[in-house]
This record gives sequence, C-alpha cells and structure tokens, in this order.
Amino acid sequence: MLQELAPQSSFFTQVMNQGILGHYVATASLATGVYETLNNFSAVPPEHPTVFEYFRKDLNRPSSSTWVVAPSNGFNRIGESDYRSYGPGLGAKVILPKHLLSAAASGATADYNHLLHDNYETPLYAPQIGGGEVELQQMEKILKLSVDDFMAHARTVSSPDELSIYVAKRLMQQESPNLLWITMHDIDIAHSGAYSLYVDAIRRTDRLCAELWKMVQAEPEYAGNTTMFILPDFGRDADEDAGGNGFQHHRTGDPASRTTWMMTLGAGIRPGMVYDRPLQSIDLVPTLGALMGFSPKLSQGAPIHELL
Repeated sequence: MLQELAPQSSFFTQVMNQGILGHYVATASLATGVYETLNNFSAVPPEHPTVFEYFRKDLNRPSSSTWVVAPSNGFNRIGESDYRSYGPGLGAKVILPKHLLSAAASGATADYNHLLHDNYETPLYAPQIGGGEVELQQMEKILKLSVDDFMAHARTVSSPDELSIYVAKRLMQQESPNLLWITMHDIDIAHSGAYSLYVDAIRRTDRLCAELWKMVQAEPEYAGNTTMFILPDFGRDADEDAGGNGFQHHRTGDPASRTTWMMTLGAGIRPGMVYDRPLQSIDLVPTLGALMGFSPKLSQGAPIHELL
C-alpha cells in the first residue's frame, strides 16, 4: 500500500472511532454511519439502515448490485438492518467463505483448520448462522464455481482473507456488483499474543489490498470507473498502556486504539494527497452517499468534502 497505492490515493491520517471497539459492532457502525451499540458477539443485525439499504432503496437497484464478503461467520447479519421501512429484502447478499468451506468439507475439516478458525478474541464463540448469507447450493449458480473447484482452491491458500479475496474476484467477474464490501480479519490474530503472526498478517493484508486494486483495473466493468476505500475498523492498544498489552488487544479505549487512517483511490480521487484533519469513521457512509447519489438519512456522520 505504501509503495504502490498511496501515491495514487488521497490519504487521511486521523480517522477516529468513538464507538464500541469490537469488530462486528464497529464494522456495523462503518456500514450504517451510526455508532451502533449492539452486543459485539450477538447474531443480530445493525439497528440502523446500512449503506446497502440506502443505495438499493434510493436508486431502485436489484439485490445483485450489493454484496458483502466476510471472513468471520459472526458477520452474517451485516448485510441488512431490521429498521422499519428498510431491513429485510433491501440489504446486501452476504458470502461467508469459511461457512461455505465448512459445509463443503462435510465435517472432514482437519485439512482446513487454518482457514476455519472463526474468532481470535473469543475462541469459544460460535455464532448462529441464518442471516441471509449465501448457502453452499447457491455457490455454483452465483459464482459459477463448483464445490470441487472451491475446495481445490482452498487447499492452495494460507489464510481466510486469501480465500475471501478469491471469492470477491469471482463475484466481480460473475455479478459485477456496484457496491462490494470486503472485510478482512487475519490481522486479529494479534489476540494470540504472537507478534510474528501479527506481522505476517499485516504483510498479507497489505499484499491483498494491492491485489484487489489490480483486480479492479483488470476487470472491464470496473477499470477506470471504480473508487476503492481502505480503512481499519479501529486501532490497537498503545504499547505503553499496561492494561492493553500493546498490539495484542483493543480494549482500553485509548487514543491509539481509536485512531486509524483511510486510503481512497480511483475514479474522481485526487492522487498524492495527504489530509491530517480529524474525521470520524461514521463519515464513510455519508461520503459514499454523496459520491453515489443516495441519501443516508439516518447517518450521523458528515460527507468528507475533500473527496467530493
């Protein structure tokens, strides 16, 4: 990202998360433009309309236009809220590659244990599935990918995020969604306390972001007319805070855990720009609305004027 993508991007150095520092609830906040307060480890939808619902309702777009690819099964409800007048039927379809892999392996998961670990922070957490995610029998129809081919590719990758990027590429080729949301989760292996694994995950995520942008440029439906946003949901605890164990957790709520960044590149974006003014993570949805022509009425963030 630093060598290849940053020179092409507008980079924001202070993106603040003032909400709950859990991955599902923070990602839900990014998707709604409101700091959600739901239980981070509950199988519930966001309380406020998501960016996918705003986009589809305001622009009258079909369900095939918005997709989410998420590596953790706990994200199966991220695609749509239960907010009245939005909610079921207006959200994004969700693909959980690990859920598909588990179903395809039919219990013989020993060869894929490195891909199926669902949650690094609470290993015993087993989320309920059933929130509108794509099932195994739909994979061939949607992705034009047989179970055997999917399993064969899974054997070649070393992480869940690599599998997610593979699925995202198939999705771009087959469905050409207008709004594609991808979450990555490998970096959260920091909770294991092994710094070497954390660094490996950072390097892998860095590489995959660059690969994703190259995929965009290689697809005729996307090349030259696509904007990509890259941002973490929040940071990690500071090294000097004894209550957080440095890189391992994100529990103290200190400035290091709440301050992150955002990289934006592509159509209409001024390259080589660095902005130091503080933003909030919930500014993402209003900005997407301003760029794509929909109105996120219930969002509490503000459009980022440098991108408009």
